[in-house]
Amino acid sequence: MQTRDQEAARHGAPITTEVLPCRRVLLAEDYHQKYYLRKSRDLIREFRAMYPNDTDLVASTAAARVTATWAGYGTTAALGQDIERLGLSAEARQACKRNFSAGRDAMSVRR
Repeated sequence: MQTRDQEAARHGAPITTEVLPCRRVLLAEDYHQKYYLRKSRDLIREFRAMYPNDTDLVASTAAARVTATWAGYGTTAALGQDIERLGLSAEARQACKRNFSAGRDAMSVRR
């Protein structure tokens, strides 16, 4: 309700769309999960070693952080602050730093 009211005030008009709590979330097909991460052979190999099955990979916070940054939903600075705690090898951390260096387009680093 608070967000709806804030948006209504911002737009200067009431929002009449009903806002309901989310009751259930459906995951996308496996090949959509961690899409950007799967495009990097080096990084997905590392994550597969840590999370051999798709369920664990999809649930992984580390994989989510790397994928979100790659997709443009996080900052390289924020990932850089946490990268040592994600459980990645030194090589994978370096690959992340190379792939997500400042100023690089996330789409250009896909392999």
